[in-house]
Amino acid sequence: MGWRNFRGLPALSIAEDIPDRNWFNEVPRLLLDIRGEQAQALIPKIDKAAKSHPYAYPYTLWPGPNSNTFPAYIARAVPELGLVLPSDAVGKDFLPRGTFFVKAPSGTGYQFSVVGVFGLLIAKKEGVEINLLGLVYGIRFAPFRILLPGIG
Repeated sequence: MGWRNFRGLPALSIAEDIPDRNWFNEVPRLLLDIRGEQAQALIPKIDKAAKSHPYAYPYTLWPGPNSNTFPAYIARAVPELGLVLPSDAVGKDFLPRGTFFVKAPSGTGYQFSVVGVFGLLIAKKEGVEINLLGLVYGIRFAPFRILLPGIG
């Protein structure tokens, strides 16, 4: 929500905290589960990416940068995660101004986006997504899913 910005603090805070707690009565969804040696190898990369996140201060609900922009940034910086974000994560497609073409968050394809307002993503894991005003329409192939705005 960017509450920290209202107090002149960065929206992003890196600290040991209680992970995966409810947010406005919404139960968190597990998107990725990596354990053991693979997790140990990824932790320093994730930490470095989190500390280099360029949007500690600007926070905008729509089209971004917002709390969904953060995991998308981490996923792009650490492609070994292979993270696929939900299609209803508004802000995941936000790219810095002047950046229009990047690797997909999963690292398995590419994405074109104009500040998260209009874009196209084609990737092995994400399938095909069309972003119009932050709403995603698309198809995922494995498992097969049709993606619709507000439904996911």
